[in-house]
Amino acid sequence: MPVFKCPRKSAPLWKGWEEKARKNGRRHHVYAVNGDHYVGEWKDNLRHGKGTQIWKKKGAIYEGDWKFGKRDGYGTLSLPDGETGKYRRVYSGWWKGDRKSGYGIQFFGPKEYYEGEWWSSQRSGWGRMYYSNGDIYEGQWWNDKPHGAGMLRLKNGNRYEGSWERGRKHGHGRFFHLDHGQLFEGFWVEDVAKCGTMIDFGREEAPAPTQFPIPKLKLLDPDGVLQDALAVFKQTEEEEEED
Repeated sequence: MPVFKCPRKSAPLWKGWEEKARKNGRRHHVYAVNGDHYVGEWKDNLRHGKGTQIWKKKGAIYEGDWKFGKRDGYGTLSLPDGETGKYRRVYSGWWKGDRKSGYGIQFFGPKEYYEGEWWSSQRSGWGRMYYSNGDIYEGQWWNDKPHGAGMLRLKNGNRYEGSWERGRKHGHGRFFHLDHGQLFEGFWVEDVAKCGTMIDFGREEAPAPTQFPIPKLKLLDPDGVLQDALAVFKQTEEEEEED
């Protein structure tokens, strides 16, 4: 009985060419039409793994982890310095979906930087900000601004400890005037102290103490008076909002 053999079907040539052209594994420099280029690992035609990307227009360089074409994992972003001509580090830390997310350090200038948590490329969570004028803020952040509990320590040693909202002192807090040896404790609204009490604090060690000490309070219940004043203030604020 004759035996017939069916010829094996061969795949179209274009499929083989496509498979060979697909970028997988480690590649040398791959250039884009606009001059950008990348060297590193690939997966299914996407940057995936360890790699370095250079953007021609801004001269920016990213070195670190990639995931399916986006910066994801740990990496460093650098920009060219117009004065020195050398590259300066702008951000080192964690990324997710091409945005800063997790712990990282952002450099805004030679003496100004932030170290702490990020979410969607904004300072959010706990962090510490070193300002160029010598001030330091440490505490909670949200939407790229101090928000929640935090402490601002000024260059002269004075400091504020308390609540923040959208980058401003807002709520209960204490301001230590260590240069004059005084302490103010009270309630703030949008960076303005509305009501509170001032007492001497470390006046003997202060570099520039006030001429006269603050007289002792003779109220039987100073805390109660403060709470009553605060309640009146809140009521007035609510009435203004209703109007």
